[in-house]
Amino acid sequence: MKYKIQKAKVEDVPHIYKLVNKFAKKNLMLPRVLNEIYEKILEFFVIKYKNKLIGCAALHITWTGKDQEVLAEIRSLAIEENYQNKGLGSSLVTKIEKEAKKLGVEKIFALTFTPEFFKKLKYEVVSRDTLPHKIWTECINCPFFMECKEVPVVKQLK
Repeated sequence: MKYKIQKAKVEDVPHIYKLVNKFAKKNLMLPRVLNEIYEKILEFFVIKYKNKLIGCAALHITWTGKDQEVLAEIRSLAIEENYQNKGLGSSLVTKIEKEAKKLGVEKIFALTFTPEFFKKLKYEVVSRDTLPHKIWTECINCPFFMECKEVPVVKQLK
């Protein structure tokens, strides 16, 4: 099968919204509102198969962290169920890592309910305390704020 990974376009927004929130309803990721996806469309990459969007993920630059490291976050990583376990999620993360390196990002992280997936890609599970407080600013609006089960994972890019 021939899959295509590319930068998302405005026309992809409704599909990204539907895919992300399908997984959010199962408590597998955080929900995203349509307006937020439109505003952050430049952060998203998508995977298409026969022009159908089957996966997405976003690269969000957060800030300069400890020791002046440039940090970025992988967000909203989702692959349609019928296309999972084919290496597509890994391919999407690899694409995002390459883009992050081009932008000068030194360390990339994710907050995930599936740390085993990231461990296979050489990410390390870390304590929440090792990440800058600024990355938690969105958490205050999260429905799971007081009972968060997301696991922080980090990978050094440089």
